[in-house]
Amino acid sequence: MDLLESLQLGLATALTLENLFYCLLGVSVGMIVGVLPGIGHLAAVSLLMPLTFHVPATAALVMLAGIYYGAQYGGSIASILLNLPGTASSAVICLDGYPMAQKGRAGSALMITTIASFFGSCFAILVLILMAPPLAQLALSFHSADYFSMMVLGLVAAGSISQGRPLLGLASVVLGLLIGLVGIDVNSGVMRMTFGVPELFDGISIIVIAMALFGVSEVISSIGKTGDSARSINVSFRSLLPTRKEWSQSGWPILRGSGVGTAIGILPGTGGGSMASFMAYAVEKRVSSKPESFGKGAVPGIAAPEGANNAAAQSSFIPTLTLGIPGDAIMALMLGALMIHGIAPGPRVVTDNPELFWGLIVSFLIGNLILLILNIPLIKVWVKILQIPYRLLFPAIILLICAGVYSLDRSAVDVLMVAGFSAVGYLLIKLGFEAAPLLLGFILGPMLEENLRRSMLLSRGDFMVFLERPVSATFLILSALLLLWVIWGSLKPRQRPVVNV
Repeated sequence: MDLLESLQLGLATALTLENLFYCLLGVSVGMIVGVLPGIGHLAAVSLLMPLTFHVPATAALVMLAGIYYGAQYGGSIASILLNLPGTASSAVICLDGYPMAQKGRAGSALMITTIASFFGSCFAILVLILMAPPLAQLALSFHSADYFSMMVLGLVAAGSISQGRPLLGLASVVLGLLIGLVGIDVNSGVMRMTFGVPELFDGISIIVIAMALFGVSEVISSIGKTGDSARSINVSFRSLLPTRKEWSQSGWPILRGSGVGTAIGILPGTGGGSMASFMAYAVEKRVSSKPESFGKGAVPGIAAPEGANNAAAQSSFIPTLTLGIPGDAIMALMLGALMIHGIAPGPRVVTDNPELFWGLIVSFLIGNLILLILNIPLIKVWVKILQIPYRLLFPAIILLICAGVYSLDRSAVDVLMVAGFSAVGYLLIKLGFEAAPLLLGFILGPMLEENLRRSMLLSRGDFMVFLERPVSATFLILSALLLLWVIWGSLKPRQRPVVNV
């Protein structure tokens, strides 16, 4: 099947009424979630994932993906108007977006970020269309040992490149691996860490983990950071039109940011949009002829990061769909959604499920077009949503999380596990651990074990199989070098600042 035929198949799949409806629903929910600070797309995807159990896999992925990249659009609105980032990746927009709003250019900033979001997404989708099929064909030649080593590299990268202390990130990965081992061993039938609880025989549900770590824990953490946002905000439609100078200042930054975001999104473990937006901001400040203007309302300071985080949101699907390696926590949830629908993640998604793969890609284009059309006319609506008091919003979210978890198996144990993991997750966040590497370890743990056992079975217990194969050896060497770099950085004594007395 050539590229043109594949795109025709994707167009026919994405334009069905069912998939169009779920695309519109996903991007609309994503925009609302992005606008509201303190919720996040992870909590939204976790909360709505149970609703996708009863719909086809393509519709489920279309909706969940729409929430993800839709939130990237909405996140900049609160950053510009309130100096409160709706998503982590839009935090850097506050640096120049809010100063622009204080200068009376809020409408112009909103328009520039919308155009940058659309261009960055389309740029990354084009790269996805061109890169994903050949990458999937290459991955089909991989041995189980190659997959094992590749997953090891992805987990090590996810832990070591995480924000904060890398060793704690790696510890979070190990903790996630342990949680993923709960349940019946499919090879031997032995109960592992079930403590005699029948509800744990099938393992812990990804919905329980995701809602606890990215739903309840994040809400609890956000309560002390965000107050009621009700305030008077007025953005006229006339103010949405940027000046000719602002257009000229945003062109090249959008292009550079899109390139940076696409490259970072392809790399597993880099955190996707957050790292991309900050790196794009740093690049733009470095190449600018007026770096002193950044932080005071510079147009490139919002154009480049916005293009980068949306490009990273789309390009992060490349390793997820072609290799089965999630780049961040939201991609891990996408893999979980695939497995829930009985689809094994990996390169065979492209060959065995072409309707799903190409339908999802074409839906990205449709969804971004919907976002471009809806975002500007609904500015007044987003402003009204920003005025919802958080003391009313957060309890409603907690109630919906409990109802969603209970609806899985009508089990009170699942609700209790959400409460327990929420408390543990909140404690871990306070101690400096991160939830995203833990979720990646939880998702990849069973697949890591499966490929390890398969490799050992085929090699009759010879561990050299992981070093004899060039691809596997390369991944393991990169993993070892990354671990050594993390250990060296942690053991190297930090220079104490000199205090002049």
